[in-house]
Amino acid sequence: MKAKHRLLLAVVVLGLLMTGPFVVTSLLVWLDMQDAEREMLTKLLISRLPIGTMMTLFGFILGVFVIHRLFKQYVEGLLRMSETLRLMLGANRNFRVTPDGPPEVQQLARAANDLAQQRDALMDDVDSQIAAAKASVEEEKNRLAALMSELAQAVVVCNLDGRILLYNNRARLQFRALATGPTSVSGGALIGLGRSIHSILEKSQVRHAQEVIRQRLAGGKAAMANFITTLRGGQLLRVQMVPVLAADGGEAMTGYVLTIENITRNIEQEARRDQVLHSLTEGSRSALGNIRAAVANLIDYPEMEAELRERFLKVVGDEVAAMSQRLDQTMAEFSDSMKTRWPLEDILGIDMIAAAQRRIEDRLGLPTKTEELDDALWIKADSFSLVFALLYLAGKLVDHYEPRELRFRLSSEGKLAYLDLIWAGPAMSSETFYTWEMESMQVAGETTPMTLREVIDRHAGEIWYQREKAAHRAYFRFVLPVATPEVAPEDERSRGSGRPEYYDFDLFAARNEFVDLDRKLSELTYTVFDTETTGLEPSNGDEIIQIGAARIVNNRQLRQEIFNQLVDPERPLRPESIPIHGISEDMVRGQPNIDIVLPAFHEFCEDTVLIAHNAAFDMRFLQLKEERTGVRFTQPVLDTLLLSAVVHPNQESHKLDVILERLGIGIAKRHNALEDAFATGEVFLKLVPLLEEMGIVTLRQAIEASAKTQFARVKY
Repeated sequence: MKAKHRLLLAVVVLGLLMTGPFVVTSLLVWLDMQDAEREMLTKLLISRLPIGTMMTLFGFILGVFVIHRLFKQYVEGLLRMSETLRLMLGANRNFRVTPDGPPEVQQLARAANDLAQQRDALMDDVDSQIAAAKASVEEEKNRLAALMSELAQAVVVCNLDGRILLYNNRARLQFRALATGPTSVSGGALIGLGRSIHSILEKSQVRHAQEVIRQRLAGGKAAMANFITTLRGGQLLRVQMVPVLAADGGEAMTGYVLTIENITRNIEQEARRDQVLHSLTEGSRSALGNIRAAVANLIDYPEMEAELRERFLKVVGDEVAAMSQRLDQTMAEFSDSMKTRWPLEDILGIDMIAAAQRRIEDRLGLPTKTEELDDALWIKADSFSLVFALLYLAGKLVDHYEPRELRFRLSSEGKLAYLDLIWAGPAMSSETFYTWEMESMQVAGETTPMTLREVIDRHAGEIWYQREKAAHRAYFRFVLPVATPEVAPEDERSRGSGRPEYYDFDLFAARNEFVDLDRKLSELTYTVFDTETTGLEPSNGDEIIQIGAARIVNNRQLRQEIFNQLVDPERPLRPESIPIHGISEDMVRGQPNIDIVLPAFHEFCEDTVLIAHNAAFDMRFLQLKEERTGVRFTQPVLDTLLLSAVVHPNQESHKLDVILERLGIGIAKRHNALEDAFATGEVFLKLVPLLEEMGIVTLRQAIEASAKTQFARVKY
C-alpha cells in the first residue's frame, strides 16, 4: 500500500476514534429524550445548520490542507530522501541529500550526509587495499591483452559454445576488411565479445576440428587442428585451432584459440604462377618440336639446296627467338610476383629518415639535416634495405665528392612519395650513377649482395639523379609507394587511447543463451541504441538520420564494438532540428538509406536485449519501416526512462539529462546518437544494482515492473 493511501486510512481511523464517543453519546441522549424535547432540539439545530455546515466545511478544508502539507514535507520528503540515500549507497557515491523541508528533516539530511562522508572514507580505504591485492592479477591480464593486441596475426579465443571471449586488433581489422554486403555499413564484420564465431566460420568445420583435437589429446599427440574455410564473399581463410585446457591440468577442453590467415591472395598468385608455367611449357613444346625437325633435316641431308637450308635455318631462328621472348615474358611476370610477395611494412617517412640520419652520422661521420618534410606521410617499404641503400649512396658520395653535409627532403604527389638525398658538389655522369646502381652495396664494413637497383625494384619504385642548377646542388630521388595505414576513427580515438576492450575471460563459463526472460539482468547481452531524426512525429513522415549503438557484455559496456551510421532520410531536414543534433543536409546526402542501414543494425543487435531511453519513440521509427525493409525487431526491449521511474518513483523528472546528473554520469555531447547510447548504457548499468535491491533481478521482472509505471502508457 502506498504511503498516501496509508495516511488517508490513518486519518479516517483517527477521525472515527475522535468522533465515535461523541456520536454514541449523542445517540444515547437522543434515545432518552421525550418527544417534545426532541422536537425542540431539532428546531434548534435546523436554525443553526448553515453556520454549522460552513464551520464544518472550513474545518475540513483546513484539516485537508494541513494534512497535505504535512504529507508533502514529512512523508514525501522522507521518501525522496530514501531514494537519494540509496543512490549514495550504490549508483552515485558522490551524491548528497539536499537539506530541505522542516527543521527535523533537514537535521536528518545533514546526519545522513555526515554518515555518507564517513562511509566514503572507509570505502576508499577498502578499495585501495582491494586494488593493491588485484594489481598483480590485472597486470597479468593487461600483459596478455597487450601481447594479443600487438600480434601481427589474427587471433580469436572462444569458449566451447563458440562465444568469442577475446580477439586482437588484427582480427578486428581483418574481418572488417572482409565484411561484405549490408554488414559493411556498421564498420566491420560481426566479431565481438559474446558473439558466436559460427556467424563467421562454418559451425560443422569448427566442431570437426574440436573432435580432431580431442582425439589427439587422447592419443598423447600434439593438440592442434587446421582447416580452410570460405566466407560469404568468397575469401579463403586458413584456420589453426589449439585447445584451452582446464586449469587443473587435465585434458578437458574449456575453449580454443583460433589463428586466422586470409590466403585468398596467396592462392590467386599461386594459380597465376601455375598458369604462367603451364603456358611456358605448352608453348615451348611445339617450338622444340619444330626445332628438332629442322635440325634433323639439316643433319640427314647435308647436300640439300642452299635455299632449302636457309628455310630450315630460318625456322630454327624464329622458334628460338619466340622461345626467348616467351621466357623473358615469363620471367618478367614471375619477378613481379616475387616483388608482391616481399613483405613491405607501413612506416612513417620521417621515422625512416631519422633512422638513416643516425646510420650515416654514426658510420660515416657526415652531418645531416632535413628540409621540407611531410611529417604525416606514410610509405610502404622494407625499412632495412632502404636505409642501407641511403647509407650506401652517402658512402659513395663521401668517397668521390666529399660533401660537407647531406640533406633529406620528403614530399608526395598522389600515390607516390618522393624521398630526396641532397648534397652540394660537382656534377655526376650518368655512367657513374649507373655503375653505382648495378654493383653490390658495400659501405663502412657492411656488405649485402643486393644492388641499389634490386632494392628499388623490390619496392616497385624508381630512382634517378637530378641537378638543381640554381642552388648548385644535386640529389638522388627515391620514388616510393605511399602507404595508407589503418587509422582508428576519430570517435574511437576520443574514447581513450588505452588497450582496447577485446577480452573478457569471465565468458568462459557463460551459457549460450542470449535472450532468456528468466535470466538475471547482470548476465544478459544488450545493445544500447539511440536515433537522431528529422523531427518528433514518426507517424507523420519524420525519418531516421542517425543510428548509434554499443554493446553491453558481462555487465560491461564495450566502447569499441559500436554501430554508428548516418542515414539519408530521402527528404529535407527540418531547419529547427539541425541546431539540436548538429547534422546538416550535406552530412546525410550520399549516405546509405534506411533500406541498407536497418538490416545492418538488425544484424548488429541480433540475439541481444535492446535498451533505449524513451524506447517507445525510437522503436516506433523502427516498426514503421518493418514492411519496407522486411526487418523486424522481436527481441525484448528495456527503457531506462521506465526503469528510472521504477527505482525512483518520487523524483519529479526522468529526463536523460536529469538522470545523468542524479547518477553522477558525465557525457561529452548530447543529441548525438552514439554518445547518447553510451550515456544510456551507463545509466542502465547504474540502475541494475538498484533494481536488484528492490527484488527486480530477472529480465521478466524488469519488463513487468516497467509496464506498471505511468510513463508506459505513452504512445507515438
